[in-house]
Amino acid sequence: MAEADDVDYTLHLEPDNVLLLAWGPGVSIEAGNARAAVDAVNEFAAGSRYPLLVRMANASHLSRAARDVFIEPCAASRIALLGENPVDRILVDYQLAAQPAPCPTRFFTSEAEAMTWLLEPEQQAIDPHQGRAVE
Repeated sequence: MAEADDVDYTLHLEPDNVLLLAWGPGVSIEAGNARAAVDAVNEFAAGSRYPLLVRMANASHLSRAARDVFIEPCAASRIALLGENPVDRILVDYQLAAQPAPCPTRFFTSEAEAMTWLLEPEQQAIDPHQGRAVE
């Protein structure tokens, strides 16, 4: 199994060909480590596209500059953002309303539900104006 480790996050391939990006506890996500994470996903994918599960609940801060990095297209075919509580959901909803994601993106508090959605066939309805899955 391929794995890339950094002080701020880990990245590896799950058994169902889902990339897992997990931010470390208390990490402040700024433009530099956001760029490193996106570059690591793209490098791992090597021209292919993968569903991406992002464990974000442990991060302490997400800067505006980091959010700008995350709206750029990358090797993710769809992104499930895994948080722990309603505050995480509010932050994600605000971000998606302010800056649409580059691919279908949804928030979950259940990893099982996130994985189910990530592994659904690609024919899911997409909102062409928002670039993300219609709920």
